[in-house]
Amino acid sequence: MSTTDEPRRCSWCTNDQLYIDYHDNEWGKSLHDDRKLFEMLILEGAQAGLSWMTILRKRENYRKAFDHFDPKKIARYDRRKVRTLLKNEGIVRNRLKIESAIANAKAFLAVQKEFGSFDRYIWQFVGGKQKRNAWTSVHEIPARTAESDAMSKDLKKRGFTFVGSTICYAFMQAVGMVNDHTTDCFRYRELTT
Repeated sequence: MSTTDEPRRCSWCTNDQLYIDYHDNEWGKSLHDDRKLFEMLILEGAQAGLSWMTILRKRENYRKAFDHFDPKKIARYDRRKVRTLLKNEGIVRNRLKIESAIANAKAFLAVQKEFGSFDRYIWQFVGGKQKRNAWTSVHEIPARTAESDAMSKDLKKRGFTFVGSTICYAFMQAVGMVNDHTTDCFRYRELTT
């Protein structure tokens, strides 16, 4: 297939096949599975200060290192497990981010208990359905919104860490709480129909 036959994508999507696959199959698609939502929350926090491509390249390593993002297992990690993770070259070896994953697993389980599911809790910040934006350029897309501010504030109140408003908005984009594909991107139309 020649480049001219390629569908039009958001301009931030590079020519890297891993990034293309992520853009085309995941980013902006409404996600309601608690385990996958937890995975994205942990990965978005791990990405703080780094490129998303760095995290995508390490994603499979994260899945192995973090018990396939099983929050019950992660919530029981101890100092020995933290030391093991700090030696794992396949993930971001940052103590604060690793400890954040453990704290977030505990907070995640508490939210599940209170709301019946993390999905029910997290989607309330957009009224339970995807917010469809109509950006014509990536330069119009905000780094945070009133919704991500509210989400960040509430998550922090519940004991979550690495959940600032910008991280929350990136999470909202990734899990399809908002459709921030630009209007000229083929995924924008697919996700709005």
